[in-house]
Amino acid sequence: MSELSLAYIFHEQKLLVDEQFQLPQVERLEDDLLFTEGDHVIARDLLDSETIPEGFQLVPIRQLVTIWDRTQFEQASRAVQLLEWRRNHKFCSHCGYATEIHPTQYAMVCPACKYSQYPRIQPCVITIITKGNEILLAQSIRNKGKMYGLIAGFVEVGETLEQAVERETLEEVGVKVKNIRYISSQPWPFPSNLMIAFHAEYDSGEIKIQEDEIYDAAFFKFDQLPEIPFKGSVAHAMIMHIIHGHAM
Repeated sequence: MSELSLAYIFHEQKLLVDEQFQLPQVERLEDDLLFTEGDHVIARDLLDSETIPEGFQLVPIRQLVTIWDRTQFEQASRAVQLLEWRRNHKFCSHCGYATEIHPTQYAMVCPACKYSQYPRIQPCVITIITKGNEILLAQSIRNKGKMYGLIAGFVEVGETLEQAVERETLEEVGVKVKNIRYISSQPWPFPSNLMIAFHAEYDSGEIKIQEDEIYDAAFFKFDQLPEIPFKGSVAHAMIMHIIHGHAM
């Protein structure tokens, strides 16, 4: 019997784990994606024709953010993003020829024109904006529940990260910010983002929401916050960092 490998097995954005949220150990297959840590950690997709083994379940990886530690979640994040990249680059973007998996690198190589396609991430700024003992929180138009979050958006071509913070804040809630400072970052596999966290101070302007993006926005006192993003998300960590001085 061949040596078993720890396996990240995904079906869309759900991961196969047992009842204690632990990963299965399986025999390695030829098409498995290998991690650089060694041959004993692999990732693969669960095919529609495959059944879920007894004692296991498919759990959304968003849920695992609240259960696993940061290292575990980042490993799962890396696995799902690499699988998504490999799935979406089966053909060369230059000539359309079928690609092949590079034997030692994370690259899909075209045997016809030799073009290599590497995994890409999408940088996204997320900003906690303070005004004295208040935080600006916003409710997305796509989530009209009770939860309020932070201002966030993708970095555009030709922008610095700080310019993206200024633009997204002005576009989404109509205010200007100052004293923009980097805090931390977090890989966020929905689908392949890198969340880059900043703290900025309110400078000027009245809140005017971007109605096709934001449902509501307001400044909330530190001790009177509405429902905020779940523990494990970078937004939650940022809010706790500002209010309580917790490390990111």
